[in-house]
Amino acid sequence: MRLGTVRRDGTTQAFRQEGGRTVYLPVPDVGALLAGGDLGLPGEPGPEPAPEQLLTPVLRPGKILCAGLNFYDHAEEVGQEIPQHPTIFAKYANALIGPTDPIAMPEESEKIDWEAELVAVIGTAVRHATPEQARAAIAGYTIMNDISVRDWQGRTSEWFQGKNFDRTTPVGPVVVTPDEVDPEAGLAIRCTVDGVRHQDSATDRMIFSAVDLVEYLSRFMTLEPGDLVACGTPAGVGLAKKPRRIWLKDGQEVVTEIEGIGALRNVCTPAEELPPLGA
Repeated sequence: MRLGTVRRDGTTQAFRQEGGRTVYLPVPDVGALLAGGDLGLPGEPGPEPAPEQLLTPVLRPGKILCAGLNFYDHAEEVGQEIPQHPTIFAKYANALIGPTDPIAMPEESEKIDWEAELVAVIGTAVRHATPEQARAAIAGYTIMNDISVRDWQGRTSEWFQGKNFDRTTPVGPVVVTPDEVDPEAGLAIRCTVDGVRHQDSATDRMIFSAVDLVEYLSRFMTLEPGDLVACGTPAGVGLAKKPRRIWLKDGQEVVTEIEGIGALRNVCTPAEELPPLGA
């Protein structure tokens, strides 16, 4: 099953796809669908949405929790020790954009980097989870590119400010349920910039699996339907390129793909050329 959110008839609407059939649902997004607890909610059959109609599946997640340094090869390329516990930071909904929306390139920085990531989408509330309960709490998986403003990220030991610039983080295109994709089996994960592949790895190379992360997070906080858990990026980021670092530039297209889920296609666009957030 694939779940998504579109802009349709002047509003937003969730949809479900199974067996080649698209059904539009009477809720505004996947977050509302998960909160209602019924993925089989009746709806209206319709055409498959065009890519440009797609929005980020959960429009305003209650929590966006992200794991840093969670691939062995990425920790090695940036010279960090393998963490004993997950390294967690948070994002907010202002940073999120849809799967084909422009990435708003902030004028405050020229050191902007790509980070392809798998995201677990929480389907049921969970606290103090066992591994089995953590697995059951995951409604499905989607894709994120954790576009990072590296000079702001490095201003202090806390990464928050480099991870939360407005409209920099594409998420989507859909949420795919665990019966269709299994990250622990090793889904290919890739990022290309203007057709040049920079990241090429698999989701079974993570230090902490998506289930591990959900179990860990649930030890100190309740995870709720629609929350996003981003699982970290593999090697190949611009920060670690040698002999010199490489940064994103205006006009470049960033394509982020995970096997079995789909792709994000976003063009880097000066933030000042975009309408104000919420307009």
